Amino acid sequence: MKTKTLVTLYAVGGFAAALIAAAAYFARTVEQAAARTADAGALVRFHSPSLGDAGAKVHIVEFLDPACETCRAFYPYVKEFLHANPGRVRISIRYAPFHPGSEDVVRMLEAAKRQGKYWEALEALLAAQPQWVIRHQANLDLAWQSIRHLGLNAEQLNRDMQSPEITRVIQQDIQDAVSLNVTQTPEFFVNGRPMPSFGYEQLRALVERALREQYG
Repeated sequence: MKTKTLVTLYAVGGFAAALIAAAAYFARTVEQAAARTADAGALVRFHSPSLGDAGAKVHIVEFLDPACETCRAFYPYVKEFLHANPGRVRISIRYAPFHPGSEDVVRMLEAAKRQGKYWEALEALLAAQPQWVIRHQANLDLAWQSIRHLGLNAEQLNRDMQSPEITRVIQQDIQDAVSLNVTQTPEFFVNGRPMPSFGYEQLRALVERALREQYG
């Protein structure tokens, strides 16, 4: 009788422990899901420049510093993802201007966007980066020399660079970078997932995983 009672008690206790563990797991899952949802709101904003089909189901978000040498090195790989998967992949750019003077170059990029020359300006700046980044510091005058061939209106560009709207864009991107724990550039998120560690292979694996999940 005592043995049967103990077995019953152990069974009840085990079941209760399982319920408690399941409840704790569910609570953690809900908290993690809420955190992912909150982070997703900071991943991309309406002002973020995007390239690729708006309906693409694989979305790469890159936090970029135009003065960052590694951003320059990664840019061709990111463009290759777009070209290799037309209609399936798009990219959005966010700013994390960590280098001295880089914020002014970001202002220049945003001003170029108002003249319809954002991507041309970004690619020209990245291509000529060694000429306008001196000892890890951005030189705005030299950066301008890298994009002047694009036919931009210089007066309008200078005026737009000082606009409060562009200031708010930069402040929002920096705020979101902090909330997402972006501490270096480039930093990539693919469909909301950050890279587990930095590297091209890690980025490629994230993109391929997202492609499989979304397109089979």
